Amino acid sequence: MKYVQIIFSPTGGTEKVAKAIAGDWPAADTVDLSVPGADYGKITLQPEDAALIAMPSFGGLAPQLALDRLAAIRGNGARCILVAVYGNRAYEDTLVQMEDAAEKSGFRVIAAVAAVAEHSIMRQYATGRPDGADRDQLAGFGAKIREKLESGGESKPAIPGNRPYKKAGGFGLVPKADSGCDECGLCAKRCPAGAIDPQAPQATDGSRCISCMRCVSLCPRQARKVNSVMVSAAALAIKKACSQYKENELFL
Repeated sequence: MKYVQIIFSPTGGTEKVAKAIAGDWPAADTVDLSVPGADYGKITLQPEDAALIAMPSFGGLAPQLALDRLAAIRGNGARCILVAVYGNRAYEDTLVQMEDAAEKSGFRVIAAVAAVAEHSIMRQYATGRPDGADRDQLAGFGAKIREKLESGGESKPAIPGNRPYKKAGGFGLVPKADSGCDECGLCAKRCPAGAIDPQAPQATDGSRCISCMRCVSLCPRQARKVNSVMVSAAALAIKKACSQYKENELFL
């Protein structure tokens, strides 16, 4: 049995959760869903393989960009574990979206996780998570998943969410560069959506940007930012929902 990690983690929170779950599993191949132009159609799994598929939740939905790239991968009956990571507000329909996408690609879902990580924009929410307690809990659940995989378990857990999915919405927080930008081009090179022109990295194509905040998190000069007034308004709008400590949810 080969293990594969299929991950979309623009700012690293989703990757931290995935590593906590699969830390004691055998070495795995990694598929990075954030690479523009990658030929994901070349990736094929076998029925005996196992995949951990992890994505962030943006406004209660999975990023369509990541779902589209997952759709190109051929699961061929391989079992999979779904991991949705959110910033302590709500993951809503993210897991059922991922479930439908994974099954359409030929995967069989045998476990799922909804885990909390520090909010990628408003970092005052879920600061420092996954923390030590989270990592211990996720590692323990990862051990149970591995046991199920190695014993041949194939049952699918009930996964919460709605069909049809909620409508996409949000504040449209599109990062732009300030005067500190030295046009190094790193943001353009690493943007999952290809929304930044390498020849003019100060601006962002708002029609392509998915507000993943990768460019903000990796800018070596901290020159990329989102509108502070809009961030404040968004933070206030979700303050009540984010103020209550959310537990990770585990489905086996």
